[in-house]
This record gives sequence, C-alpha cells and structure tokens, in this order.
Amino acid sequence: MYVCTLLFIAVINVSWSVTPITAMNILAIEPITGKSHWNFMSALLRALTDSGHHVTAFTPLPDGERINYTEIDISSEISALDVGIDSKFIMENFRKSTVMIPLVMNWTRCICDIINEHPKMKDIILNGGEDSSGYDLIIVERAASECVTYVAAKLDVPIIFSSPSPLKTTIEYSLIGSGPNPATVSHVMAYHSVPRTFFQRLTNSLFFVYSAFLNTRKESEMKTNHPSEFDLEEPVKPSLVFVNTYYLTEAPRPFPPNVIQVGGIHLQQPPKDDIIPADILEYIDNSPHGVIYFTLGSIVEMSTLPEHIQNAYKDGLSQVPQRVLWKYEGEMKNKPTNVMTRKWFPQREILLHPKVKLFISHGGISGVYEAIDAGVPVLGLPVFYDQPRNIENLVDAGMAISMDFLSVTKDNFFNAVNELTNNEKYRKNAKIVSNRFKDRPMTPTRSVVYWTEYVHRHESAPHTKSYAFNLTWYQYYLLDVIAVMLILILFTVYITYKMLMLVNNKLVIFYVKAEVNTTYPNS
Repeated sequence: MYVCTLLFIAVINVSWSVTPITAMNILAIEPITGKSHWNFMSALLRALTDSGHHVTAFTPLPDGERINYTEIDISSEISALDVGIDSKFIMENFRKSTVMIPLVMNWTRCICDIINEHPKMKDIILNGGEDSSGYDLIIVERAASECVTYVAAKLDVPIIFSSPSPLKTTIEYSLIGSGPNPATVSHVMAYHSVPRTFFQRLTNSLFFVYSAFLNTRKESEMKTNHPSEFDLEEPVKPSLVFVNTYYLTEAPRPFPPNVIQVGGIHLQQPPKDDIIPADILEYIDNSPHGVIYFTLGSIVEMSTLPEHIQNAYKDGLSQVPQRVLWKYEGEMKNKPTNVMTRKWFPQREILLHPKVKLFISHGGISGVYEAIDAGVPVLGLPVFYDQPRNIENLVDAGMAISMDFLSVTKDNFFNAVNELTNNEKYRKNAKIVSNRFKDRPMTPTRSVVYWTEYVHRHESAPHTKSYAFNLTWYQYYLLDVIAVMLILILFTVYITYKMLMLVNNKLVIFYVKAEVNTTYPNS
C-alpha cells in the first residue's frame, strides 16, 4: 500500500511538472480547396480552439466564426472544389502521375502567390496582423511545394504541417527528413498496400525515383521560369506533422517522433441523431433487407461517368434485395426501383445506422475511417491518388473487396456486392478492425492539443526533428561513404594485384634461374 501511495504521488508530481501555457495565437493556412482536406484541418483547429487557443484561419471553405476562431475567406481568390469535377478530367489528369504531379506542383505555387498577396496576409507579414502580440506558431497543409512555409520564415515562428492523406511520397524526404523504404512502404499512388512480390518492389522503387524526379524537375522549372518572392526564403522545416493515418489502415513503418498520427480526428465530434432527413431515415428504417450506401465522394461527379459504367452499376444494384442510397447529381435515367438518389447524404450518420450492410466507396481516407468507425464492409472503387492503396489496406484487413471502377461489369459488380452482404466474415472483420481503431491510449483530439502545446513549451521542439535535415542528399544516401569505400576497395585490389604481380615476377625469375642452373650446371 505504501509503495502504491508513493507511485501515485510520483505520477501526480510528474503531471504537475509540465508547465502550463497561456492561450496561443495560431495562424492556420489551408491552400488546398478540397472538402476532405479542409475537414481534416478544421478538426485540428477545433481541437485547439476548444482548448482555449485563438486561431485565425485562411480558408477557401469557411465554416463560420465561433469563440476563439476567426476566418479569412479566400474562396473568391481560390475557386473551391466544393462541387464535383467531370470524370473525364479526373481520368485524364489525376489518374496519371506524369500529369498529376507537375499539375499539383504548379497549382501549389500559384496558390502560394495568391495567399501571400492577400491584403490581410500582407498585413500579417509586415506588421504582425491585427493582434499586436503576433502569432506563436503556424499550421499549414504541406502541399507539393515548400512555398507554404514562406509566412513562417518571415514571421520567424515554428510551423506545423497537416497531412489530410497518407504522407505524399514525392515530398516525404523534405517533409520529415527521411524517405520511405520502397522495399516495405508502397508509394502513396500505388495499387498495392505493401510491395509483396519482386515485381512490386521493382516497380515501387522505380515509381519512387520517377515521381521524385518529376516533382523536383517541375519546381526547378517554375523557379527558373516563374520565380517568386518565396523562393528567396529558406524553407522552414516542421516541428510537427499531423497525419490523417493510423497504423490499422497503414502498413507499419518507422516515423520520427515529430510525426503524429491522428487518423479519424474528424470523428471526434459526436454524430447528430437528428441530422438524417426524415424521408431518408424512413427509407432506411423500412428496408426489410438492409441498406447499401454508394458514393464516389465530393470531387467526382457520378453523373459524368461513361454511360456503360453507370449502367453496370444500375443493373448490378437492381438485382440486390437491399435498398440503395446513391449520391448522384441531377436526375438518374432508368433509376432502379430500389435506389434513392440525392446530391448529398449525411454519410457518417448513415454508416452508423444498424441497417446499413455495405459501403460502396472510392476510398477517400476520411470515408475509410467512417466505415471503420461504424464497422461496415466496403466495396472499393478507387479513382485516383491514395485511394487504391487505402482500399487495399482494407482488403488486407479482410473487410473489403477492391474493383477497378472503369472495368466494372454488371455481373462482377453484383457478385462483389452479393459476397460482401451475405458473407458474414466481412462484417465480423470490420467489427474487429473497428474495435482496434477505437482502442487508443490518447484520442486524436487530445494528441493534437498536447503536441501543439509541446512545441510551444519547448520553443519549436528542435530535438524532435530528424538530423537528416542537416545532411545533403548525397550524405543522406551515404553516397560519399560508398564512394570512399569503393576507392578503398579498388586501391586494395590494385595494391594486391601489384603485389601478386611482383611475387609472380620474382617466382618466374627464380624458376627461370633454377631451370637454367639445372640445364647448364657449369655455365
């Protein structure tokens, strides 16, 4: 008992030894206009404002101001992707790395120019903004270019990166100071969860090198052809990186201590019981065989898919006994009798309904966590970027089937839906993954608050950053060490060769003399 009391007092003393901090002034910048990106960033910011910190956010997708939270709406300067994009544009640009990587780099640098030229941002850079006390740190999504760190460099404050998707392979070295091992970590745009075969390791390695080359070449080209003021500043390396991943949906891999995985943080807000419209709720409640929810997210317009693909989905779903909630823009031609369409559904609340049997999804990371949270099996129809890998991780967990959304036929689509809704193993595995996902030592919200305050307490926490930031690229990959070792090996081989040749010559001379003495003993 005495020992337990001492331990309790020790724990209390340790907890009290952490110096409390006053409310921070935080500047947040969201340079990307996708809803899923902002959902992650806004969840980070809400965790901080709810803890008493003051946040000023530049965003193209304003939520509305609240206590401790001020928004600067930049939607007029940056057109938001709050409506769908034609599927043809997606297929021609976002599904091809050779097009997507340079496109995103160009896009990021243009957005940096737009944000830095905003009158309120200019005022912040020149005068510290309206609050004369200035800002304590900056939170920004790290897009393709390090131009997003310009404001932190000018204000000389720590920076924290948000990553609403798994870490972007093309920028990972500049992001956290170390690159992933292509033998064990799949490229973020790969079609496999982990590179299991020799061919996958080979193609994965080539993809790593090629995509990094594309990214570097494009930024170098833009710095030459379209130089900007932010190119004059040394990029600021992050004190922390908040990543929307969790080890259950990502293959285990090493990270430096300043990478904090907070996957599913947008789920911390409790679902609202009254958010499902009455007609939709009645449709779900009165479904005798349950419900299937079908969406390709907020970016791709389902109605713009090629007609033969839409028909495959319609024909396949028309044969299932379940009712279907299908996110679809406009009026659907030849809509099956068991299908209800809407431009928008309260996705999380619907997935949590006990009558939902299956989630047909493109595999966006936020939707993946909503499916895991609800313990619902997934039929994946990944479209681009990280979505194929996200779905493959669920396939590995035994709670999903993945299909190429451009190669779907009525029969294979129906068979996949039928397998997932009738084979109990998928729902059982989904519940297992859900339980593991929720079993955490600290909630994502608490992790965000703790680590953000940690950076402030320890003056940007330089001790958590990788030493690799102090190395050049050739030092990081040990090319200088390898070169010296090769030189030593070659020198050793050369000396050995010379010594052997010398010994050989001596032996030849010796044997020649011996032969001569034997043949001509009196000479």
